[in-house]
Amino acid sequence: MNNLLTDVAGVRVGHADDAGLASGVTAILFDAPAVAAIDVRGGGPGTREAAALDLASTVERVDAIVLSGGSAFGLDACGGVQAFLAAQGRGFRIGEALVPIVPGAILFDLLNGGDKAWGRFAPYRDLGFAAASAAGPDFALGSVGAGLGATTATLKGGVGSASAKLASCDIKIAALAVVNAAGTVTIGDTAHFWAAPFEINGEFGGCGLPASFTPEMLILRLKGGHNAPARENTTLAVVVTDAALTKPQARRLAMIAQTGFARAIYPVHAPLDGDVVCRGNRCKTD
Repeated sequence: MNNLLTDVAGVRVGHADDAGLASGVTAILFDAPAVAAIDVRGGGPGTREAAALDLASTVERVDAIVLSGGSAFGLDACGGVQAFLAAQGRGFRIGEALVPIVPGAILFDLLNGGDKAWGRFAPYRDLGFAAASAAGPDFALGSVGAGLGATTATLKGGVGSASAKLASCDIKIAALAVVNAAGTVTIGDTAHFWAAPFEINGEFGGCGLPASFTPEMLILRLKGGHNAPARENTTLAVVVTDAALTKPQARRLAMIAQTGFARAIYPVHAPLDGDVVCRGNRCKTD
């Protein structure tokens, strides 16, 4: 186990980004179509093919999931990943046609100082293709891919990942998140993370929680200051497991996974957040 999303067999991750653009794309590819569902809690989401993940929809499995910067422009990244998969002969078969099913979600990073004067077409479709082409079992964390331009109120945002193997059975579960929160992931002005109780191998610096909490630690901090409009935000996550789940069960797990946001980010699920959890199931019996 490497504490990565790709610890679940049959999952690959690739990044593509542009330092001048200060934005990028992260593509999660499944070696075989995966049962998938979605849960949206933020009030300002940006998604593609989210309707396909609804429990009432005919298509149950997806070929990839895309996370991107660029706000609504970043939804073009799904087309790039779709083009890559089509060239591999992947997709949902309808007669002689194959249509890769590629849901995606975006975060807002248009005001982070990067050069967004891209001309007639945004570059995200090409970045999506490049991210899919780069997908493999090993991938970078931090300011890469969809997390290149991500920020929080007090720290740089970015890409993180974690995994676990259930002790009671031979089942693995893993997650990848892109944190671009309007608020904070640390407690006040301290080095203590809200998610400290769940730290693995000192990944947050090993500081744990503060010995005590003061009112100052709980003051709401937002990007641009206390009274700033919370518009430059959204946290995205993909959870995968090799447990055999139905689509409704996958949806329920995505809903439960939103609790992780609440434990790690303050505030969370705000009216202009686009907080989204996608849930993919790389079932062992496939």
